[in-house]
This record gives sequence, C-alpha cells and structure tokens, in this order.
Amino acid sequence: MVEKMDTATRTELEAAAFRRLVEHLRERTDVQNIDLMNLSGFCRNCLSRWYQEAAEAKGLDIDKEAAREIVYGMPYAEWRAKYQTEATEEQKAAFAKSHPNHG
Repeated sequence: MVEKMDTATRTELEAAAFRRLVEHLRERTDVQNIDLMNLSGFCRNCLSRWYQEAAEAKGLDIDKEAAREIVYGMPYAEWRAKYQTEATEEQKAAFAKSHPNHG
C-alpha cells in the first residue's frame, strides 16, 4: 500500500503525524528536553530547528524563536519559566555520555 501512495497523500500524512507529535509534546510538559535527548537523541529544540531549516530550504525566513514558538505553543522563555526544571546530576551524566560532542 505505501509504495502506491501518491506524494500529496504522503505529505498530508506526514504533516498530520508531525502535528500530532507537536501536540503530544505540548501536552507532556512534565517531560524535560534533557530526558528526550537522553532517550531519543532529539528534543523540542531539535524539532524546532528542523522546522526552521525546512522553512529556509523553501525560501521562508522563520527565525529561531518563531520556530520554537511553533513547537512549544508559546514563547520559549515562557515555556522555560513555566515547565523547565533544573537537570539532575544523573540526567547531566547521561547526556554527557550519550552526546559527548554536543554543546
């Protein structure tokens, strides 16, 4: 079935899946970005950067903060103030081990 899917339908399905992922991440404010990075290798900031890069590839100028607001559903500074907690030593150690060149 997938091999017979036309490009427009595939794009619509991918867009719907993206919107659902963003909605899910907005609902799960208890999940910190460092936890996402440690478990999956990407976080909300990565997703917003990918969005920004895709826009740029289409000739659209979306800055970092605007892309983050699309993913977070609010300005990034507001999200951080409301939901971000200080990373534990365990989270920091796991991050350093799984992403030694990040930073």
